[in-house]
Amino acid sequence: MFPSYPSLSGLKVTTLLPVASLFFSGASAILNATESTTQLTLANDRLTATVNKAGGFISILTLDGQDLLGPKSGSTGIGPYLDCYCTPSGFYTPGNIAPKYQLIKGVDSTNTPYGGVVMSEVYPPTGQMMEQYWFLREGETGLHTFSRLAYYNKTTPFLRNLQEMRVLFRPNTPLWTHLLTNENTHAPLPSKNAVSNQVVVQDATWYLGNTPEDPYVQQMADYFTKYTFQDAWRDHDVHGMYSDGSTSKDGSTFGSWLVMNTKDTYFGGPIHSDLTVDGIVYNYLVSNHHGEGTPNITDGFDRTFGPQYYHFNKGAPGTSMETLRQEAIKFYSPTWNSAFYDSIASYVPNYVPSTSRTTWKAHVDLPVGAKRPIAILSQNGVYFQDNVFDTKAYQYWADIDPSTGNVEIPSVKAGTYRMTLYAEGIFGQYVKDDVQVIAGEVHTTHARWREETAGKELWRIGTPDLSAGEFKHGYAPYSTPLKPEQYRIYWAVHDFPTEFPSGLTYTIGESDASTDFNYVHWSVFGGYADSLRPGPVWENVNNWTILWDMEKDDFQKKRLATFTVQLAGAKTAAGNTDVFNASEPFANLPYTVSVNGRDLKPWVIPYYHSSSCAVRSAVSCYNIANKFTFDPKFFVEGKNEIVLSLPANATDYESAVLPRSVYVQYDALRLEVV
Repeated sequence: MFPSYPSLSGLKVTTLLPVASLFFSGASAILNATESTTQLTLANDRLTATVNKAGGFISILTLDGQDLLGPKSGSTGIGPYLDCYCTPSGFYTPGNIAPKYQLIKGVDSTNTPYGGVVMSEVYPPTGQMMEQYWFLREGETGLHTFSRLAYYNKTTPFLRNLQEMRVLFRPNTPLWTHLLTNENTHAPLPSKNAVSNQVVVQDATWYLGNTPEDPYVQQMADYFTKYTFQDAWRDHDVHGMYSDGSTSKDGSTFGSWLVMNTKDTYFGGPIHSDLTVDGIVYNYLVSNHHGEGTPNITDGFDRTFGPQYYHFNKGAPGTSMETLRQEAIKFYSPTWNSAFYDSIASYVPNYVPSTSRTTWKAHVDLPVGAKRPIAILSQNGVYFQDNVFDTKAYQYWADIDPSTGNVEIPSVKAGTYRMTLYAEGIFGQYVKDDVQVIAGEVHTTHARWREETAGKELWRIGTPDLSAGEFKHGYAPYSTPLKPEQYRIYWAVHDFPTEFPSGLTYTIGESDASTDFNYVHWSVFGGYADSLRPGPVWENVNNWTILWDMEKDDFQKKRLATFTVQLAGAKTAAGNTDVFNASEPFANLPYTVSVNGRDLKPWVIPYYHSSSCAVRSAVSCYNIANKFTFDPKFFVEGKNEIVLSLPANATDYESAVLPRSVYVQYDALRLEVV
């Protein structure tokens, strides 16, 4: 028998004003929160949002009279709404079975009226509960959202993993004309004509070159995929869609933005990356799109994600997309509206109010050469990318001032954390467990950090920054006018056998990492999911060679050589599943290093560290590293050679149209001797 969730019992209108009052008087406007037999509506003088009781989604959304959604058609023309991949059968959109609703009306501590709607539904086969919260304040043109999943079931204590949980603004209107991930990644939406003539080349990836006159094709690329518009969470602030006025009622411009004003209830830390926009404005609360772990739904799981803020704005004809985006960025702060969130905390289970938070500070003695240093607080005792094991743990990060070594993070939940420090240009990370954060108290954590070393550095390739972006086809701009980063474009256009017909050979002191070292080390290139090279090629693909010269003094009388390989991502035959399949010989992937013809002990990359990275338009996924050690007697005077090897023609079964090759993506490599 499933438990009775306290938040589901007796849901009704909750108000802090007389019940008869349906309107809140502001200084110059009103806020309206009403309920009928079919819908609940929140409205102020500019924004109106109506939740459809039959489906648990927003079905009407207008700004200054402009319809932002369009007509409902299937799962389009609605939102923001909640869905998940969280039931034994897979996807589930709450609100279609037996939802219960709560209408909230009140005035917050700043004397600002607000209204809220809560949708709650228990999924009958399992007893798991999903809740979605929408709040509207007077004077704002956006919706504050929270999302909750709870599971209390001692009979079946393990349900499954929470593979995806997301909130979607999913319009069905020609109003929206452009997509924007960040200030550098944006494009026109492909036209209806382009979409009707598109050709599938890979799962969720289309060739649009049949319509060469289409603005997206002319300005961005011949290929479209939602993964082109993914982004890493570290510096991500706002993403969304823009209307240039050509399709609005009066020529006005409009914006629909997801503002990630808080990130502490997400998982994966600052290098977690995910989908942002593709005609849908996503708020991906949980996913394993780029190979990171996901939490398990077990008895007692109860987590509320948020707040995040869907902001909608309007500009005069001709107002630029960047101008509207900058307005939304003003709300990108974990302390913005904290007084309001404290005022509604009693309505939002698990929300941590300001009284249970504080500002955390640290002073770090940084290693020489550290660029863009960052401090992370995450689950204690666990690598920050694995912070899914404790579903009560939160995460925080901030840049360290390289000139002072100081860092400060506001609004940190009280608790015990692991502090992790890393920086561009520095091998290794600094880790300190048991960092105590006490509500209402401000303390400074001190750290003396030095780059890890295994002796004298002979050479390095790449920049240790947890990314493969500095290599060929990484961050370098594509050739189209909008100049997207090359890694964002369908991987097959970067044809490895054509660019490296004799294989990849990199000579220290002569080669250039940005042009001579590929962003992906494939086992086999082409074949399945490669529309440009349908036949696979593995000759001169799986073995890469590094050459360098040495003098006798470089290795004589030395006792140990260390070759460090840091990977920004690795795809084994486990793909993105983190599930071992005995029928896949490369689920655990052997990676081999040979020094002047002598093979070192292979590094077996485990199935649970596998990422679908490059083929999903990414250069930074689940980071792993290994140190190969060997006798310096392996070196010779003159020309030396290291060969980096993946098994030849190593593939997996793919149920979707995705490339079958295993591969790795390098962060950086370094050779040392002592």
